[in-house]
Amino acid sequence: MLSPSRRTFLLSAAAFASRRARSQQEQDQPVFTTGVKVVNVLATVRDKKGAIITTLEKEDFSISEDNRPQTIRYFSRETDLPLTIGLMVDTSASQRRVIDAERGASYRFLDQVMRPDKDQAFIMQFDSAVQVRQALTSDLRKLDDSLAYVDTETMRQLQIQNGGGTLLYDAVAKASDEIMSHREGRKALIPMTDGVDFGSYGTADDAIAAAQRAGTLVFSILYSDPGAYGIFGGPDGRGVLEHISTETGGSVFEVSKKQPIDRIFAELETELRSQYNLGFVSDKPVTLSGFRNLRLTVKPKELKVEYRHRYWATV
Repeated sequence: MLSPSRRTFLLSAAAFASRRARSQQEQDQPVFTTGVKVVNVLATVRDKKGAIITTLEKEDFSISEDNRPQTIRYFSRETDLPLTIGLMVDTSASQRRVIDAERGASYRFLDQVMRPDKDQAFIMQFDSAVQVRQALTSDLRKLDDSLAYVDTETMRQLQIQNGGGTLLYDAVAKASDEIMSHREGRKALIPMTDGVDFGSYGTADDAIAAAQRAGTLVFSILYSDPGAYGIFGGPDGRGVLEHISTETGGSVFEVSKKQPIDRIFAELETELRSQYNLGFVSDKPVTLSGFRNLRLTVKPKELKVEYRHRYWATV
């Protein structure tokens, strides 16, 4: 049995070691004073074959703003930030034969990826109009119920609207400006569409700018019905989806026989859980709000990094 003096010495030594460990841990963490604006950049890293890499360290990354090198002061491989998801379903006539598969896969995805009391999602559909079917919620039952009402336009509606439309660009801009811009943490828009836009007031670049201002990633799911536009086929929407997703830091997935939509949602879930979160404080104070260009590189050079290419700096 230890003597009282020996026991007191051991307890004091343990307490000192604990305080020292906490002190060292605090020194390793960045300390930001009030008013300092941290620019957060979410990134996904892949190898040559497209496999996600999750073992990199802070020293493997370099970041610059408008060609000025910046110091990465915050780094995390497993971000625990709240996640806001916007499921955006193309309900134009060209999607009529794939809408059922999209609905079922969407609910299964939300059921897997959302954490109770932490993450939220909303449901939006777009055709000749843009409509929020379910506002932001963490209630899976409400999301499931709203998905049941997501459907393509009827023939009567199409006749009234002279063939309808597909307001893809306007939908991304609306979701970014009116919903995502008011949220913190990780934000992801997931449009399920063939990528063909008919009738938007804005352009693809307008949609990209809105998503970048809101700090929102766009993960596009290209889902095309080969027979929707007749025997000669329709426009190829992959290029514009790649443009939108690449510029905002997301990815493009294409539904096929070898890659069904459920498997794509499983890959997307993995990607959302495997992002690096990097933060820096710009060396140039913001005197006028505007876009600033970002460049993120990673070692070794053969790895591919996906990240947003601009951010909106506010006064």
